[in-house]
Amino acid sequence: MSVELWIALLAGALGTYLIRLLPLLWMQRRLRHSRERAGTESMPAWLGVLGPMMIAAVLGVSLVPRVPDATGWIATLVGLAATLLTWRRTRSLGLPVIVGVATFGVMTLVRPMLG
Repeated sequence: MSVELWIALLAGALGTYLIRLLPLLWMQRRLRHSRERAGTESMPAWLGVLGPMMIAAVLGVSLVPRVPDATGWIATLVGLAATLLTWRRTRSLGLPVIVGVATFGVMTLVRPMLG
C-alpha cells in the first residue's frame, strides 16, 4: 500500500473517532456542570433530534443514484421497495438493510444484461 493511502486511512479513522468522542466529552462536561446548577435542563433540545436528522440525511443521499441513468434509478427503486417490504414484514433494522443492498447490487448487475 502506498503512503498516501495509509495517511488517508488514518485521517478517516481519526475523523470517525473524533466525531464520536468530542460530543461525548462535551455532554459529560455539560452534565457535570448541570449537576452543580440544580434545576437546569441538562440535555439540549437539539441533541434529541440530531439522530433522526442524520438518518434522514443518509436516507436522502442514498435515494439518489450515483449514476443517474435508467439502471441506477431502477436499481434504487427496486432496492428501496425490497427494503421497505422486508422492514414491514420483520420490523427489524439489520435485515431490511441487507436485503435492500443485496437487491440493489443484483439489479445493478442484472439490468445491463437484460438490455
